[in-house]
Amino acid sequence: MDTRYHPRPIEAKWQKRWQSDRLFNVGEVPDQKKYYLLEMFPYPSGKIHMGHVRNYTIGDVVARYKRMRGFNVLHPMGWDAFGMPAENAAIANNTHPARWTDENIDAMRAQLKRLGFSYDWDREIATCRPEYYRWEQWLFLKMVQKGMAYRKESYVNWCEPCQTVLANEQVEAGMCWRCGKPVRQKKLWQWFFRITDFADDLLVHCDMLPGWPDKVITMQRNWIGKSLGAEIRFPVEGSRSVISVFTTRQDTIFGATFMCLAPEHPLVPKLAAGTDQAAAVAAFVERISLQERSSKAIENYEKEGVFTGAYCINPMNSRRMPIYTANFALMEYGTGAVMSVPAHDQRDFDFARKYDLPIVVVVSPEDQDLDGQSMAAAYTGEGSMVNSGDFNGLGNRAAMAAIAAFMEKNDIGKKTVGFRLRDWGISRQRYWGTPIPMIHCDSCGIVPVPEADLPIVLPEAVDLLEGGRSPLSGLDAFTKTRCPQCGREDARRETDTMDTFVESSWYFERYCSPRCDTAMFDKDAVDYWMPVDQYIGGVEHAILHLLYSRYFTRVLASLGLVAFKEPFTRLLTQGMVCKETTACPEHGFLFPEQVAEESDTRRTCRQCGRPVTVGRVEKMSKSKKNVIDPNILLDQYGADTTRLFCLFAAPPERDLEWSEQGVEGSFRFMQRVWRLAERWLPLLMEPMSGPINIKTLRPSFRELHRKTHATIKRVTQDIEARFHFNTAISAVMELLNTMQAIDETGLDSAARRTMRFALEATVLLLSPIVPHFCEELWEALGHEESVLLTPWPTFDDAATVKNEVEVVVQVNGKLRSRFTATLDDDEKTMKQTALADERIVRFIDGKPIKKVIVVKKKLVNIVI
Repeated sequence: MDTRYHPRPIEAKWQKRWQSDRLFNVGEVPDQKKYYLLEMFPYPSGKIHMGHVRNYTIGDVVARYKRMRGFNVLHPMGWDAFGMPAENAAIANNTHPARWTDENIDAMRAQLKRLGFSYDWDREIATCRPEYYRWEQWLFLKMVQKGMAYRKESYVNWCEPCQTVLANEQVEAGMCWRCGKPVRQKKLWQWFFRITDFADDLLVHCDMLPGWPDKVITMQRNWIGKSLGAEIRFPVEGSRSVISVFTTRQDTIFGATFMCLAPEHPLVPKLAAGTDQAAAVAAFVERISLQERSSKAIENYEKEGVFTGAYCINPMNSRRMPIYTANFALMEYGTGAVMSVPAHDQRDFDFARKYDLPIVVVVSPEDQDLDGQSMAAAYTGEGSMVNSGDFNGLGNRAAMAAIAAFMEKNDIGKKTVGFRLRDWGISRQRYWGTPIPMIHCDSCGIVPVPEADLPIVLPEAVDLLEGGRSPLSGLDAFTKTRCPQCGREDARRETDTMDTFVESSWYFERYCSPRCDTAMFDKDAVDYWMPVDQYIGGVEHAILHLLYSRYFTRVLASLGLVAFKEPFTRLLTQGMVCKETTACPEHGFLFPEQVAEESDTRRTCRQCGRPVTVGRVEKMSKSKKNVIDPNILLDQYGADTTRLFCLFAAPPERDLEWSEQGVEGSFRFMQRVWRLAERWLPLLMEPMSGPINIKTLRPSFRELHRKTHATIKRVTQDIEARFHFNTAISAVMELLNTMQAIDETGLDSAARRTMRFALEATVLLLSPIVPHFCEELWEALGHEESVLLTPWPTFDDAATVKNEVEVVVQVNGKLRSRFTATLDDDEKTMKQTALADERIVRFIDGKPIKKVIVVKKKLVNIVI
């Protein structure tokens, strides 16, 4: 055994061994308990970054630990390969998305293998492969048949240069996140999934996910946004049209003095047509269409609107209410119409003051009388009903139910439940995605592709158009097809592709049987492996990906394909990897390797020599260049040191602050373990026989025996209960300190067996964390089988109890010596041990002893 640990040859050796032994390949074993461990799969849009390394290291430790605990562990990996991230990266690098994706998959796979992750690579999937998205298209057709998918016109965020729809999150200050050009609202025909059909069920089951972080559950509840209220119908004056409004404050309806419609509301142009307001309304709608229309952005806008020239009638008091189109009304909330009650809503109050609209108080607090003309702000508290006809005097909470009942009785409204959640728009006018399997026929309308024709393969022998625009609509070889119903030869394929979140909403089921070519997945395999026992990923996916995955699983359940509703039993959202930023006044943000460390307090730019400004610690990002390339760490320290640092620096749910000193400290710890093993191995390989009699061991080895059992217990609990690998590693470090303090000379067989037990426990406890390192030590200890196939060490709870105490010995009240006593020693034994101590004998020096004071378990004081 070498005197120093050299990671590169050792890691290469064991990675080759694992692969040749197919150590990580698994299958269904009906009589063995399964454990499905999954980390969110990456976009193959670049190299692995430190966030990936941390995420996947956490998962690998759990997978290896569970394997050693006797579970049949499924731990797969694949690639979320479609969508704008991969496409935009390809555009930036002037290459085809397919070529860029394939090259990055190869590079990232090699990095993951180099880190020693225990993936079953036989189950690898890439969502851009036809054998994967074929079944996504099949499911789409089933959803269309069941009415779960439909097409409608909808206003969307539209980027003209990129020729595509953008999610609200992709609109930054009114500009496209990719090209920086203005985004506008545009009405397009889009495909939607009816996620709202499952809104209540998704919400109810938020309370049935005890293994999920409270923060994520709260975010999902808020996104679904259930509200109890009423739907009220306001007739439009001089028309058969009716404006439907959803409100949670039906108690204030008598105070509704005007109506606001979202600029995208279909009634807006109809109401303004033929009136003096038509031009002003059209100009307003056009101007608002160029603004960002997310709820977050609207909060910061000044409230403004335009009168449409039309009126509606308040159905409760017949008040004639002017109808405005206003920038704060959104189509995605409620019905796109706002019953405006300025006395009791601050937004409405500001709008009414600006446009000189009436303010009528209908809820009065007990301690004051409110006047609409003199109010300085809206009153939003509780009180008694006023100016509300037959409902005057009622508490406003009681009035909610009474008014809703009255409206139902008189057919002007009804009690209802509203949700913030909207149906999922999945159409994307981009190239790099799953083709939607529908056909447009001038005779038959829109018809599904026959299942026998699946997959509809995305053509890869094409180039993207200028600005990344999709070439599909102009590609006759793709678009021109025969109508499967009437046989017309001039039918056209749908050229929109699916949102990339569709691919990531069911990939975890596909992993169960990735080579199944007769269905989305093998049902027996899914019944065995699913649901995922532990899912690991970033909190940034708390809403969209996790909510869509929960929805998709319900779709599969409703079609009889799976027997469960929730895909993930437990969820861990790991913290970010953070590092300080550095910036040069001339060259801006700098990569770490561009900064010269001239002293503890002075850093300079390697390009120009000017002093560097050190910024705050924040999430690693390419834009701010505060990133560490994992390849540099792997070359310098090896995979196991990198893994150890990621786990020791912080608990998994907390942010991890990068520290070069922390990495070096992790490497030094491994060298300490290595040197200890190298020092003791010659003694531990000699023949040893007979059981260990703890009582006959010298005190240092009795303590080592106790410490080893206590460490096994603590590490097991830290991993099992909390995934607190940092404290688990700390416990092993304490055990190492105990082992290093022991002298190896003059040992009997029992002492050597005790040290071997401690060293083997150390290797086993560290093996999920630093697997290559531990495989090498395990082999050096004489074991032929992989450490991963060795059962996790067990502890004796009774052996963890400290049965010895240190007793202080005083002579005339002054400390003169110490000795170790057992908890069972009586006063006589403690007195005899103290008087026999060599140093105490020297201090007494034959003088007469007046008395001996014994405080059990603490001290012996000899008075002379």
